[in-house]
Amino acid sequence: MHLYDQQNIKIYNSLSGQKEPFKSITEGYVGMYVCGPTVYSNVHLGNVRTFMSFDMVFRYLKHLGYKVRYVRNITDAGHLENDADAGEDKITKKARLEQIEPMEVVQRYTVDFHNILSIFNFLPPSIEPTATGHIIEQIELISTIIKNGFAYEVNGSVYFDVHKFNETNDYGKLSKRKLDDLIHNTRELDGQSDKKNPQDFALWKKAEPQHIMRWPSPWSDGFPGWHLECTAMSTKYLGDRFDIHGGGMDLKFPHHECEIAQNEAAKGQSPVNYWMHANMLHLNGQRMSKSTGNTVNPDELLSGDNKFFSKAYSPSVIRFFNAQSSYRSVLDLTDDGLLASEKGFHRLMDAINLLDSISSASTSTFNVSEWKQNCYDAMNDDFNSPILIAHLFDAAKYINQIKDGKASITSEDLKLLKQTMYAFTFDVLGLQNESKKESGTDKLSAAVDILIKLRQEARANKDFALSDKIRDELAEAGIQLKDGKEGTTFTTN
Repeated sequence: MHLYDQQNIKIYNSLSGQKEPFKSITEGYVGMYVCGPTVYSNVHLGNVRTFMSFDMVFRYLKHLGYKVRYVRNITDAGHLENDADAGEDKITKKARLEQIEPMEVVQRYTVDFHNILSIFNFLPPSIEPTATGHIIEQIELISTIIKNGFAYEVNGSVYFDVHKFNETNDYGKLSKRKLDDLIHNTRELDGQSDKKNPQDFALWKKAEPQHIMRWPSPWSDGFPGWHLECTAMSTKYLGDRFDIHGGGMDLKFPHHECEIAQNEAAKGQSPVNYWMHANMLHLNGQRMSKSTGNTVNPDELLSGDNKFFSKAYSPSVIRFFNAQSSYRSVLDLTDDGLLASEKGFHRLMDAINLLDSISSASTSTFNVSEWKQNCYDAMNDDFNSPILIAHLFDAAKYINQIKDGKASITSEDLKLLKQTMYAFTFDVLGLQNESKKESGTDKLSAAVDILIKLRQEARANKDFALSDKIRDELAEAGIQLKDGKEGTTFTTN
């Protein structure tokens, strides 16, 4: 019997608005598609949070023994400014501003995306298709939608007819929006648009003369609409109907709503059994925004080179922080929150490191089998990582009690405890045991900590000359001290 046969997963389905028992379409196999980045800039920390959540889902399904085909796309064409059907392609705009080829932009930021995810210990997807690599499939899909009467061509561009589609289908069922409300809240067309109605969206856009990225089609030299690529690529690699489609909450409307409409218009059925959406990442209680300066990128968070945080944080501490909140909850990134997560992470790692040194006894004072199932129950409940972590800390407390002689464990239970702790901490949550990594960085931290203590003693003795000398000479060596309410920390240049 496979492990997935013994566990009953429930997934919160955005389409139904409730948790539903998970049953894969094909026994033992799971098809999962997650909308990837538009590669026109460095990956946003909020995007990292979304991909981190689905990396955990991927890891847990694999842990249960499912053969998972995880498809995560790269958008390298067709994503216009403001997610609309007008304006300039985001990648083309970046290429024009920097006077380079669009594919240079794509290459640069795809490499950055992969590098950042590697630092955070992500598992690679099974397939990572690109929009430009599937132009033929998108053209074929448009032709089918036109043939079925749900799209129209005007002046070389093709638009999806939302009103026609809504006569026989339910446009807005994912985002719980009604077309009448969308019509009421939409401004009148300015007379320059080719659309029949403002709610219609582009399947193919005729390229203006200055538009660099273009492909030949039956309608014009142009490029596909942003929503179309995910419909074409998800069904190509996962079939006309597959198990899970994930993405950020901000993609629910219009992107995912349009995906459903395109699939139903072309293939006569909704494409996905379970829609999953990860919620937003805030910074110090406010939405991240480049325009207001309330934003930090992954490199800045990892290096400590930013104005928001008192120190640098390791990738596993950030992963641990993320896992302490449900993927469906808004997560507020704060220095206090990361400091608390860092302490908790090290407390958990310290307990795991004790597992190799504790001795077994004839009895166990803790029900390890029941605790193990509690860990599974947490993840089975819509991947509830905060509850899982609470159970891991229960085990950490027990391990410390054994070390102090206040509890006991049999050799069989010790083996089960160790296997389960390793499985959920490293395989499922994707954390890395940094405390076991003896490196130059560890030794540097220890040496600087000694100097910080000497400086604190000098200040306590009012020897400010020595205190300033320690700070200044460290600065000359490229080590910056930073005094804060939690004490003194340091960063390296």
